[in-house]
Order: sequence, then C-alpha cells, then structure tokens
Amino acid sequence: MKKIAVLGSTGSIGTQTLEIVREHRDLLQVTALAAGSNVELLEEQVREFMPSIVCLYQEEKARLLKERVKDLKVKIVTGMEGLIECAAEPASDMVLTAMVGMIGIQPTIEAIKAGKDIALANKETLVTAGHIIMPLIKEKNVALLPVDSEHSAIFQSLNGENKKQVNKIILTASGGPFRGKKLCELENKKPEDALKHPNWAMGQKITIDSATMVNKGLEVMEAAWLFDVGIDQIQVVVHPQSVIHSMVEYVDGSILAQMGVPDMRLPIQYALFYPDRLPLDGGRVDFFQLKQLAFEEPDLETFYGLALGFQAGRLGGSMPTVYNAANEWAVAAFLRGEIEFLAIPRLIRAAMDQHKVIANPSLVEILNIEQQTYDFVRDFIEKGFFSA
Repeated sequence: MKKIAVLGSTGSIGTQTLEIVREHRDLLQVTALAAGSNVELLEEQVREFMPSIVCLYQEEKARLLKERVKDLKVKIVTGMEGLIECAAEPASDMVLTAMVGMIGIQPTIEAIKAGKDIALANKETLVTAGHIIMPLIKEKNVALLPVDSEHSAIFQSLNGENKKQVNKIILTASGGPFRGKKLCELENKKPEDALKHPNWAMGQKITIDSATMVNKGLEVMEAAWLFDVGIDQIQVVVHPQSVIHSMVEYVDGSILAQMGVPDMRLPIQYALFYPDRLPLDGGRVDFFQLKQLAFEEPDLETFYGLALGFQAGRLGGSMPTVYNAANEWAVAAFLRGEIEFLAIPRLIRAAMDQHKVIANPSLVEILNIEQQTYDFVRDFIEKGFFSA
C-alpha cells in the first residue's frame, strides 16, 4: 500500500490523481490533501478519501471547512505552514505536488527533507529553484518523478538508456488554440478564446500558458533541470495531434518517443506506480484513424513568450523566476479582463529587461524576486501600460 499526499487536490491534476486512487484503493491510500479555496469539492474529497490532515490555504475558507467536517477525525490546517505540514506528513511515502505557481516550492523542499518521493506536476518549482531542488533530491536519495506529459515522455524514453549518450531532447507542443495565427490575428482574443485548447483538458492558467506558448518555455527550463541537459540541447517541435508526447535523440541518431492519447491520467499513474505499469481505462491510439503525424517549427515571432523562455533559461540564476512570476501575474490579469492577450508576453519582456540577474539565488531571494516582479507588473498595468 503506497500512501500519498496530494497538494492541489481540487485542480485538474489533483482530481485526476484521485480518480486513479479511486480505481486502485487496494494499492493507494491518501494521507493528506491540500487545496487553495474550493471548500465544497475539498469537503467531498475529505469524506471520500478520509485523510488524516487537510490544508485549505485561505484561512477563512479553512475555518468554514473545519466546521463542515467537524463530525470527522481530520486535522484542518491553513496557509503556507499548513501546506508544509501536509507535505511532511509522517505517514506518506510520496507527495504529488500539483499546486499552480511558485507556492509549490517550499512544500516540495520540506517534503524532500522529510524523505518523501516527489511526483512533480508543479513545474515552477524546478524553473525557479532547480539549483536548490536537484542537489537536495540527490542528498536525501528520494525519487523525483515527472507528471507533466512531456517530461514523463522524456523520462520514459530515457528509461534503461545511457543518459550520457543523449544528443538532444525534443519537446513537443500542441501549438495551443492559436496555432498558425499571426500577431495581428491575436490582438482582440479574449479569455474564452484562449481557453479553447484543441486537445487537452487542463486548468485555466496552464491553458492560457499553452495559448501563449509560455508553458513550453517553462517546460524547457524544467527539462534542463530534470534531465541534466543544456538549454540548447532542447528543441521544441509543434505536433498538433498531441500523440507523440516528447522524444529523445541519441548520439547515434536514434530517436525514442513515447506515444499515447492525450490523457493526463497516463503520466500521473506512471509516476504513482513507477516502475510498474497498470491497466488504465480510456482511449487508445488508432493509427488507421490517425493516418498521419504532423510536425512544425514553432513561430517564435508570434509566440515570442517561448523565445523569452529560452532566453531566461540561458541567462539562468534569478531570471527564470522573473519570467515565471511576470507570467503568473499577467495571466491572472488577462483572465480578469484587465489586459489584452498580447500584453502577457510584453509584460514578461518588460520585467526581464529591468532585472539584474542573481547567479545563485537563495530561497529567500527567489521569493523576494517573485514579489518584486509581481509589484513591477502590477504597477505597469495600473499605470495604463498594456491595459485592455
């Protein structure tokens, strides 16, 4: 019986993780749950999975949840301290980190320190603090298993191979809802347009990131840390069918790829049960229906948020934190209707342009830079730059 803590249990990854737990109750047990503010769904999850500890990040919502589950024997905690307590909960073997944003860094660090294996769906953790996380993973001798479909595909394509013989990583991208469009065609796009992803069912933030291709910039930086390769050993290829989830090219020219239908339960389940593969209900690739697989070069002029991601990755240090934090604030502003779609990469570029890189930032410095970047982007918006 593997015991898991799920941080971000009410989001897209979290709910799909609990679907897998539901199918494998004889193999998986939930010991801790954590969410941001969704009282109703979290209460349902608590009553079904009966964890010993639950965190609701918003304090007022946590008080409400505590009242609603007072008939159960469960500890309710809140805030960052509560997230950390859930992450380090003694009974768990693995922590699945699926929170959105840099809020995931500290709980992930504390989970590693407590000797937990990590199923990582929070890419911001490695993007901004990979230089802290990866040495700690090695020091504590715990597993770090990627949950993103692309990084899971790379992980699977590396399995059993000599990693020193990797020539490059080929990171596939669907192209999002605006694939093939030019900048002039994106000027008046609204949140409801950007949220219409052609292949994947994901949360709002990551879906917007897919539309700008900033998500792929974050994934490039995450892949560099996960697989110990240089930024320029990673190539992004647009693959509209989302059947090949990513590939690895070796020094002899051989390319290994992982393929499957676009279903996030597959990489989640693979991380939870690695190295075993268990049956999974759902679709299968039908090559006769598929007929062809297409590949395109990414348009770095239209989707220059991806180009900025490569730039941030090459600069390293504190610049990925600026890239990520500026994007977080800009996406939230776009979803609130405060800025236009094309303002998102413009704000990222403006934030990066004004930042002086710190080569090896501490956790305190990372969190300070995050706040400084939020302040910078907020002020830009309030002054009328890039407003909707």
